[in-house]
Amino acid sequence: MAEDQRNRRHPQNLQGVLRLAVEAGSAADGPALPEPMSEERKEWLKGALAEVAKGQNSEVEQMKECMRVVLRDGGCERGREGEEEGEDEEGETEGALEFLSELCENLDNARDLMTLGGLDLCMSQCLNHPQGSVRWRGAQLIASCAQNMPEVQCHLLSKGALPKLLKLTDSDPHPTVRVKALYAVSCLVREQEVGLRAFLSHDGFSVLMRGMQSDNEKLRTKSSFLLLNLITVHPEHKDTVLSMGMVQQLVSVLHTPHSSFHEHVLGALCCLVEDSPLGLRDCQSPTLGLEEMLNQRAEDLQGREEYQEEVEFCKRLRSACFCGRQPDDSGMDR
Repeated sequence: MAEDQRNRRHPQNLQGVLRLAVEAGSAADGPALPEPMSEERKEWLKGALAEVAKGQNSEVEQMKECMRVVLRDGGCERGREGEEEGEDEEGETEGALEFLSELCENLDNARDLMTLGGLDLCMSQCLNHPQGSVRWRGAQLIASCAQNMPEVQCHLLSKGALPKLLKLTDSDPHPTVRVKALYAVSCLVREQEVGLRAFLSHDGFSVLMRGMQSDNEKLRTKSSFLLLNLITVHPEHKDTVLSMGMVQQLVSVLHTPHSSFHEHVLGALCCLVEDSPLGLRDCQSPTLGLEEMLNQRAEDLQGREEYQEEVEFCKRLRSACFCGRQPDDSGMDR
């Protein structure tokens, strides 16, 4: 017991605090996606950092110190000669980014970090870092700061954050980076007109389509949900989406083995056919086999409570596209 208490003792410097923060969540650096920081871990980390700061523990000072850690990392400049030392520095950088994300859930802190230049540092150094564990934490920090903060969103957009995040979403080899980057994209474009225009100009809908076709389950779910949200809130962009062949792509996704994110795909199709002759014609194309698929899907899921919304989307889409075309309901309303 005494030994355990000594192990739980607060470290004596900031580097020790940050390294322990990363060790506590090191599983997130592998293929598995990270779990949220536990409340116990958050409180312990706050207490440890406050003790280390010794009189300079205001949150602004803590953010400045974390920025110094990130700046000192210089991950893109390290060569093979510094690998052993670099591993320690990367651990400190990861811990600094996690702690900044926690602090910046407070909107005032997010604004202060922007003013201090922390977001510019994150974009220039962390999003381009050779370690995926740093890249995804950088994207997470951007998302934490941008969420519900128009001032921060506009700053990030003006600095070119969106195309960098779209590129990470589309092609980063680390699965967690792709998910966190898309989360940051969502925070920059939802209910943000400037962000949506930038999203359109950088072919963001194509990035979402490829995300839905990936083998990353969380990326598929978040991509389909963001697509549904954007075309629901901004129906004026449906023609743009339809001109890309989105209906054909979405139906091809539905023909893959069933997954929970198909609910969002069906919702998007329902939105695309509403008040849109082009959307209806696309869905009615016999080559897609959509009507048969909808009948079979609704029959397979009928009576399973967790899929009732998906069943309702099937019925709604079938009614909009195929009502009256054939007399047989094929069990849709069983």
